[in-house]
Amino acid sequence: MSRFFATCSDSESDTSSEEEQVIRQPTANFTFSDDEEDTKRIVRSLKEKRYEELTMTIKQIRNHKKIKDMSSLLTSFEELTRAYTKAFNAVILKEENGIAPRFFVRCLVEMEDFINDVWDDRVGRKNLSKNNSKSLASLRQKFRKYVKDFESDLAKFRENPDLPDQEEDQKEDEDIDSDESESEDEAPAASFKKTEEKIPKVPKGGDSDSDDSFDWGSDSESSSSSSEDEGQYQSIRERFLKKSTDKDDEEKKEKKKERKEKPKKLKREEEEESDSEWQKVRRGVAIPSEKPKMFAKDAEITPEAVLRKLTEVIAARGKKRTDRREQIELLHELLLISEAHSLGLGLRVKIKMSIISSIFDYNPKVSDAMKPEIWTKLLDCIVELLDLILPVKDTIFIGESVAEDAETLDKPTFRVRGCVLTIVERLDEEFTKLLKECDPHSNDYVQRLKDEKRVCEIIDKVQLFLEHQNIEAEVCRIYMRKIDHLYYKFDPLVLKQKKGEILASHKTNVQIMENLCKYIYDKDSTDRLRTRAILCHVYHHALHDNWFQARDLVLMSHLQETIQHSDPATQILYNRTMAHIGLCAFRQGNIKDAHNCLVDLMMTGKVKELLAQGLLPQRQHERSKEQEKVEKQRQMPFHMHINLELLECVYLVSAMLIEIPYMAAHEFDARRRMISKTFYQQLRSSERQSLVGPPESMREHVVAASKAMRNGNWSASRNFIINEKMNAKVWELFYESDRVRDMLERLIKEESLRTYLFTYSHVYNSISMKTLSEMFELPKSTTHSIISKMIINEELMASLDDPTQTVVMHRSEPSRLQSLALQLADKVNNFVDSNERIFEMKQGNFFPRGGNQNQGQYRQNFGRQGGVGHGRQDWNRQDNHNNY
Repeated sequence: MSRFFATCSDSESDTSSEEEQVIRQPTANFTFSDDEEDTKRIVRSLKEKRYEELTMTIKQIRNHKKIKDMSSLLTSFEELTRAYTKAFNAVILKEENGIAPRFFVRCLVEMEDFINDVWDDRVGRKNLSKNNSKSLASLRQKFRKYVKDFESDLAKFRENPDLPDQEEDQKEDEDIDSDESESEDEAPAASFKKTEEKIPKVPKGGDSDSDDSFDWGSDSESSSSSSEDEGQYQSIRERFLKKSTDKDDEEKKEKKKERKEKPKKLKREEEEESDSEWQKVRRGVAIPSEKPKMFAKDAEITPEAVLRKLTEVIAARGKKRTDRREQIELLHELLLISEAHSLGLGLRVKIKMSIISSIFDYNPKVSDAMKPEIWTKLLDCIVELLDLILPVKDTIFIGESVAEDAETLDKPTFRVRGCVLTIVERLDEEFTKLLKECDPHSNDYVQRLKDEKRVCEIIDKVQLFLEHQNIEAEVCRIYMRKIDHLYYKFDPLVLKQKKGEILASHKTNVQIMENLCKYIYDKDSTDRLRTRAILCHVYHHALHDNWFQARDLVLMSHLQETIQHSDPATQILYNRTMAHIGLCAFRQGNIKDAHNCLVDLMMTGKVKELLAQGLLPQRQHERSKEQEKVEKQRQMPFHMHINLELLECVYLVSAMLIEIPYMAAHEFDARRRMISKTFYQQLRSSERQSLVGPPESMREHVVAASKAMRNGNWSASRNFIINEKMNAKVWELFYESDRVRDMLERLIKEESLRTYLFTYSHVYNSISMKTLSEMFELPKSTTHSIISKMIINEELMASLDDPTQTVVMHRSEPSRLQSLALQLADKVNNFVDSNERIFEMKQGNFFPRGGNQNQGQYRQNFGRQGGVGHGRQDWNRQDNHNNY
């Protein structure tokens, strides 16, 4: 026993410890470390172990889902399947009758929804890294295969997904019951413990001071009580173990009861709240339920007071702690006050414009789109503003040139500082952002697109107001906004007017565009607006098959020479315009012009990006996040897109009609050039295939048609280009598609005739034009015209015999063997020339160090050698010509 607990004074402590022998506690046979003394050992069942392993893996899966780490999610899913297999064989099959636990089914349902959402989000899937996209594909495949065994469980879960997981509640109940059982077991266990011998007390000393004896006497009492406690335990560990008392048991029971009664209590509170006048305040900024009070009750409301209050509210705009919603409500209240007290139209207009500016500022991020409800409020406010100012447009002037001190708000003529045009331009930009935010294939996009009618009505109203104010720069800008909403829209009345079905006096979109663009050509002082107006005008002409007007306008403006210096938005508009000019030329049968317009777009392989219709997946370091964000902002809304498959088909068909006759005419020409690189690559890749099946895609149809045309089989070529599949994919997209198909069939016949004559002219001595007309189902006049052009252009060495209506071939073309021999001779000559140049370069290394003294003599000698060589070449050439 420690001396500290003995009831003796300081002076007697040494002597007493020597005289008396203290009986010590019997030491235990084993000792415990500090950790073992602090923590209590827990014995768990096999079910708890297996379920804990499952829950830990599920927790990891949820963490990986939050950050979209697909590779880690795949690994965790594989661990989950292995853990479930262990638990199924050991626990679920025996104790749960093979029924999967609810928390495991919940995890599978969450994973299924997550994988489907990520897979359906095409844009987000493209932005994933290469490793994550691979992991997503394999995870989707493995998950779909694994989840087939749990289809009934998943369906049952989806019926009542809000029910709690039974296992979790069961665990909590088991924990509480185990604690209760442990506390109950500890009480009887104390009665079976071995009682120990009591330690004799040390007698008090009488020589010590009264104070000391008093103090030590109290200590002796505590030591005696502690000695009594020591006799109850065998070891130190048992002494300090936590004992469960009746109070602890009662607390645990109360907690269990509270947990069960909590949902009922919440329901009762909600019912009481609905009945009472009190409101529950949520986290975040408190939204005032009552209208804010702007002025005191007895305050005199004058235009000056309202203007001061308006300036005070506007001054808080853009500051850090400003509540945007409250600011809009304050301005609305101010507007109601000015209307109630009839403080003048000018003040109402100024407040209304401030409200519109506050609604624009409500969205914290400029790059994000507005919420639909805010957008609707904005449209209503702008319409109300225009309804205010249009009836009195003679007596009101709104402009940025008006200084704040020079404003007149209480009497006509009103002068208000502001800009209606800026409001409309901002509205148009927000509308574009709204359309980009929506999924183009959803119903939301259609609903948002219906708002374009209201936007166009607002633009028309602002146009009337600005035309009355007669500021040329602003009128040009509002005209450009109207053109932006008009230039890409097809008006069928234009084609009907061309046919005479509609009176010429009827005003169509073409006439409207003409008037708007001409005003900008004349009045605009900036090159950008004029350039964009020209491009939109050309686009609109091309859309309505006004081929010559569109072509002449482009050539006269010389935009192709300066467009590279324009801003990206204008360059995108130029690319879109060239694409539509190409389509227009194709519809009119001008195949070469169509090919020339489309070749620059299609050669790059980035048509989607050039037309701002989407971003191609790039490698990691080719495009930064900032660049990608900027490029996404430049994208065109979906309803303005040009069909890329139609564009590519028109380009490939045009290339086929030009390239195949050219290849047949220059089959053995070593210096033959490629007219269309993209078409040539498609053709070569098809020829390299060992087994070519029937065509399925659009490209395969064009390649198959090219091969048939090369053999002079025009009907097979026509059937590959014009069939049900190609009609549905491509040709039906054209207005008056039957006319386009007839034009295509005619061109295929004509080019097939040219190809046939180039390929098989050396076989015939003469051929009848009647036979050619019947073979290609062409009129005799068309056949005569085609052959005459070929003879005039020296493409075909032949002559026409009119009496017999035959084409007489001239044997001036070399045979295939002779052509190959000529090619060999040309290649040998080129080889000799390059060899001599190399020899001259190597001879230069042997010049003496003395400088250029002997250089002239060397050159003369080499000239003689070269002369001999050249003479030898000429002789060889003459010999070759004599042989042929």
